[in-house]
Amino acid sequence: MFINGENMIEAPKGAGLETLLELDGEVFPMDNGFWVKFIAHKTPVNKHIPHGIKYSLTLHDRYNQRVIGYHNAHGIKPPQKKKFSGRRDVWDHKHRKSSVYSYEFESAYQLLEDFWNDVNAILESRGV
Repeated sequence: MFINGENMIEAPKGAGLETLLELDGEVFPMDNGFWVKFIAHKTPVNKHIPHGIKYSLTLHDRYNQRVIGYHNAHGIKPPQKKKFSGRRDVWDHKHRKSSVYSYEFESAYQLLEDFWNDVNAILESRGV
């Protein structure tokens, strides 16, 4: 959401896409040896990437270990809820340490916002 004065207004559907695509290949050093890396480019729409954006947004620590990452480079096995429920191929997801969670891609803007919120929370929890 964007703030306009004191009013919150919804970001347009395509908001953030140009910014995300411009970040492709960028690496940003941060305090205490942390760094973030962005990979993002358009790709043909398919059943795994219905939004047509291949992306990887990652935060690494001073030992080059990925701390958190949002991407859609491979499928993940969704958690089993019911034995006979329908199955959805999930490719958008995030890694946090050794855990993998599905991620519901809404827009490039939301992806950037979610990623930076996680980065800020992690850095704050580590006193950075």
